[in-house]
Amino acid sequence: MALRITVLLFAAGLLAACQPTGGLPANGGSPFAPSGPARGEAVDGLIVGHRLMAAGEYELALKAYYRAAADRGMTIDTLSALGSANLRLGRLGQAERLLRRAVKEDETFVPAWNNLGVVLMETGKYAEASRVFRTAFALDSGQTDSIRENLRRALAKIEEPSYDISDTGEFSLVRRGNGQYLLLTTH
Repeated sequence: MALRITVLLFAAGLLAACQPTGGLPANGGSPFAPSGPARGEAVDGLIVGHRLMAAGEYELALKAYYRAAADRGMTIDTLSALGSANLRLGRLGQAERLLRRAVKEDETFVPAWNNLGVVLMETGKYAEASRVFRTAFALDSGQTDSIRENLRRALAKIEEPSYDISDTGEFSLVRRGNGQYLLLTTH
């Protein structure tokens, strides 16, 4: 009797092993992603890019913006978005070219003006940055605090270009002998 139960369990196990488990795809058993036309509508690349920028994923956002540019063309929105992503990635030359192109395309688009000003500040072009921030501030009717703050910083840099807000360390003087002194910072 025990032998019969063992044989039946062994046979049931063999039959279970022969059953399809759903592990392989229905496309002919290929392990690769399905091909063919996409079903449904894709999410707009600009929306995806904006969400990725908010999440701090700038490289992925840049790719999403390029996808949006391929779908929509180089509109003011895609130019500004590409410029902003490049700015966040520290690619200031590319960001400046794209943002200049954006403000040339639409001279009333405030975000492009503001971001161009930020690029100019980063590259040390304080006078031009203040002019660009003034334009953004005027187009925005002074409603955005961040543009007002950017303009204030640009004007402060023009008045005192060597002043660095981040360098607030204390200094101490150390004597090295024979009347020589060394100025050290203690952060």
